[in-house]
Amino acid sequence: MRAELYDGSGTRQEGTETRLDYELEYTPDGGVAVAADELLNLVVRAIDGALDNAGSAPISGVATSTFWHSALGLDGEGHPTTPVLYWADRRAAPAARELRGRLDELAVHRRTGCVLHSSYWPAKLLWLSRENAEAFERTERWVSPADYFYERFFGGSHVGTSMASATGLFDQNLRRWDEEMVRALPLEQVQLSRLSDEPLRGLKSEWARRWPALREVPWFPAAGDGACSNVGCGCTGSDWLALMVGTSGAMRVLWKADSVEIPDGPWCYRADEKRFVMGGALSDGGNLVGWLRNTLRLPEPEETERLLAEMKPDSHGLTFLPLLAGERGPGWADEANGTVAGLSMSNTPVEILRAAMEAVALRFALIAEIIEAASPGEKEVVATGGGLLHSPTWAGIMADALGRPVTASAVQQASSRGAALLALEKLGELEIEQAEAPLGEVYEPDPERHQVYREALSRQRRLYDAVLGAS
Repeated sequence: MRAELYDGSGTRQEGTETRLDYELEYTPDGGVAVAADELLNLVVRAIDGALDNAGSAPISGVATSTFWHSALGLDGEGHPTTPVLYWADRRAAPAARELRGRLDELAVHRRTGCVLHSSYWPAKLLWLSRENAEAFERTERWVSPADYFYERFFGGSHVGTSMASATGLFDQNLRRWDEEMVRALPLEQVQLSRLSDEPLRGLKSEWARRWPALREVPWFPAAGDGACSNVGCGCTGSDWLALMVGTSGAMRVLWKADSVEIPDGPWCYRADEKRFVMGGALSDGGNLVGWLRNTLRLPEPEETERLLAEMKPDSHGLTFLPLLAGERGPGWADEANGTVAGLSMSNTPVEILRAAMEAVALRFALIAEIIEAASPGEKEVVATGGGLLHSPTWAGIMADALGRPVTASAVQQASSRGAALLALEKLGELEIEQAEAPLGEVYEPDPERHQVYREALSRQRRLYDAVLGAS
């Protein structure tokens, strides 16, 4: 959870950031959730810290970037009836299967940009209506976490185009709640937030006293972190491809258009009312590397990086399916788990880590093929997220697996900056397509290593088919 200041050009103001950590609750049955008021408390503390660090700097607006897809129920008095159900929560997988049996999934995808999968709202709400009927019945409205924060700060809220677009309940071209999807669920449209991209103003008295500098400034509806990341790192046209590895991973293209014909394969959401973002996402990214660091007896990070860099491509004899948190793309097998084939007594912890990093890169190669089919043309790849920017070896693996150069972004917090730029455009300060984003090192692909990874990808495909083909 971060809060910080940007100036009118979208430049991050050093020394203003407040960062607070939180942990999600994982359950053996695939649940991933967090208490809404725990997040709210962190938001409040982060804003406190950023304002303290800002001193007397005048504030012209508040922008928010938050994770897409997560759902929260509220009762008639605005109190949470459920925890925040995170996008990685897989307990709704059976409900997703049921919806696939009842609905034309291709038609749903072409309207909403979302497949029928446990990460989206339709499956989550159907599952919850049966798993916790009491909480479901008490719920009068379904919101994203940011909408709940705004509800507490202002006494009311609405949802912006960006957050609504990634629920699976939103018609991307008509820009309204999708009537067929609402009818398919035990849901009334009045239980969904009003759609609006207008900012909120006028904090409730308790917050106005606490944050007088924010009392009357516009608070813009939250935007999805993926869209914000593209904007923040400068990938704001169809000739740019953002490659992000943070906790999870994603590859996205963003462009301005009045409407879109959504192709089979990639998901498609919106950055705002005039821009679309399309791509693929992985449930495993930096979280997989973090899990391996905690699970295996790896050396210190600097030594680990040195050992990783010394290894030859695909030299460990392992085939890794990096699906420990299920699969969002490209196959959408939400009940999948991780698989490692070829383990022997000779394998070292660093070899297993390298195999995992290469496996994630190979999944991105598959996503790149899907995006190329949906959005043809040469694209410059820009890498963002702590996973890649903190490991030159992994960035080089990505370039070799993709067979194209990968340029590291020099923006420290792409999603945060992207939210600021979207708000600055609303304020009339700039156009995001004109905002410059600094770039860093370029990782060039090696043709021989690329061929090694093409063969490794074929092997990974065969393992995927063997393990998950029947599902």
